[in-house]
Amino acid sequence: MTIDFTKGDGLVPAIIQDEQTLEVLTLGYMNAEAYQKTVLENRVTFFSRTKKRLWTKGEESGNFLNVVSIKEDCDNDTLLIKVNPIGSTCHKGNRSCFNTPYNQNFIFELEKIIEDRYQTPVEGSYVNKLRDKGLNKIAQKVGEEGVETVIAALNETENDFVNEASDLIFHLLVLLKEKNISLEKIAENLESRHSKK
Repeated sequence: MTIDFTKGDGLVPAIIQDEQTLEVLTLGYMNAEAYQKTVLENRVTFFSRTKKRLWTKGEESGNFLNVVSIKEDCDNDTLLIKVNPIGSTCHKGNRSCFNTPYNQNFIFELEKIIEDRYQTPVEGSYVNKLRDKGLNKIAQKVGEEGVETVIAALNETENDFVNEASDLIFHLLVLLKEKNISLEKIAENLESRHSKK
């Protein structure tokens, strides 16, 4: 990367975004040293403008921002850093410094929860019960929920339809995990198909 630290008196803004939900978590500033430390340790380190020193997010709280990717903008003077956050990002205990609703992208969070159940099974977990029954049962459940969603759309209340559609999406997420396909891959495919029309 060729980051231009000269425009902002040695500092560039760093937008911190949750890699899974795409929620903007915070905005901080980095000098060249903070950037190098971030890249070296794969944890976000800012330059504190008030304390005039490097500050690794989570150094006191343990709520680190683990780096997934770093991109620079077209002018080479702003960073977009996607992270896997550990705990809350805001010092006030909020998930985001902008106090955005936690569930605004919950479907991605749900994908993460399902992934966690696969990696670390929990006794009594519905996801783990489905997984134990295998691919055929998981696929069957998607079919059943699809039919129930159609029936609810045609004959039942809006609340019934929302509940059935939620069940369908949940079971589809489990099926995607069973097949090792991410929502990101589905989104990329949909975007590609859209751009061809």
